[in-house]
Amino acid sequence: MDSLADRVSARLVEHLRGDGRGIEQRLLNVNDAARYLGRSRASVRHMIADGGLPIVRSDHRVFLDIRELDKWIDEHRQG
Repeated sequence: MDSLADRVSARLVEHLRGDGRGIEQRLLNVNDAARYLGRSRASVRHMIADGGLPIVRSDHRVFLDIRELDKWIDEHRQG
């Protein structure tokens, strides 16, 4: 089962990072970050408000660095 989850996760990363032109997307909006983490938008916003996820601001827009999301995943991995 873990192997299947790893394969699905890898394909999702490829999908979110790629745009068909070979450019990797590093900053994700809250919606994309929620999909990447498998969480709801409200959950990601709560994690941001609690200081659990650092953000990048541009004007009034909020982005999350995919490297920080990967770091969060690694830090919360069990077993």
